[in-house]
Amino acid sequence: MEMQQVKFIAVDMDGTLLNSKKELPPDFYPTFHALTKKNIIFAIASGRQYYNIRNQFSSVSDDMVFIAENGSYVVHKDKEILVQPLQKERVHTLVDIARNIRDTEIILCGKKQAYIESNSPEFLHHVNMYYDKKLVVKDLQQVEGDEILKIALCDFGGSEKNSYPYFRHLENDIQVKVSGALWLDLSDKLANKGRAVRAVQQLYNVRYDETMVFGDYMNDLEMMQEGYFSYAMANAHPEVKAAARFIADSNDDNGVMKVLGSI
Repeated sequence: MEMQQVKFIAVDMDGTLLNSKKELPPDFYPTFHALTKKNIIFAIASGRQYYNIRNQFSSVSDDMVFIAENGSYVVHKDKEILVQPLQKERVHTLVDIARNIRDTEIILCGKKQAYIESNSPEFLHHVNMYYDKKLVVKDLQQVEGDEILKIALCDFGGSEKNSYPYFRHLENDIQVKVSGALWLDLSDKLANKGRAVRAVQQLYNVRYDETMVFGDYMNDLEMMQEGYFSYAMANAHPEVKAAARFIADSNDDNGVMKVLGSI
C-alpha cells in the first residue's frame, strides 16, 4: 500500500496530536492546508465535546470533520452525519451507579451542552479543558430537553482501577471506555470512533485502504480497525499498539506530523 492513495485521515487529539502540554504541533496548519489541497478529508476524532473541538479549530472548521464524544456525534460543515445518544433510562441507571464511586465526578455530555453538579475548582479545571458549553445543575437526573451522547466520569482515584470495575459487567450492553488516566466514558453500544469513521467513509465513498487513523488510548481501539494505515503512538496503551498496524513516534516527539509529512 502507498501512502499517496490516502483520502481520509482521522486523528485523536489528547495523547496523539497534542503534546503533553496540550499544544498543537507548530507545523499543524501548514500540513493541514497541504492535505486539503490534495482533497484529503481530515477529521479530529476525540472524546472531547463538539463545541470544544470546533472552537480549537475555528479557522478551518468548514474544512474539517469533527468526530466528537468518542464517535457519538459526527459533524461536517455544521451538518450532522451521525448522532448516537444513550437511552434516557440507561442514563439514570448509570448516574445512580456513578454516584457511589469515591473520588469521582459526573459529566452528562449532551448534544446542546454538558451538565455537571459540582463546581469544585479541581473538577472545573479538568472540565474546562474539554467542554466549552456547560451548565451547573442541582440534579443530573432532572436534566431534560437534550440528547445525552455520553457520560464522562472524572475519576481522581484513577479510572482504570477505581471506576471501571463498577461498569465492567455492562460492557455487553454499552460502551465502557477508559479514555485517560482520570477518565471513564460511558456511551451507547453503537457509539464508537470506528463506527463514526465508517459513517464518514460511506458518505464520501472512501475505502479502508484509503484511510489513515491515529490514536493512543482505549477509546481509539475500534478506529484502529477501520483504516489500513492505522497508527498507535509510541506512548499508546499496549492494547492500542497491538491493534494498530504501525507505530508512530510519541505525541511529544511530533509523531503524527512526521507521518503526515510523508503523504
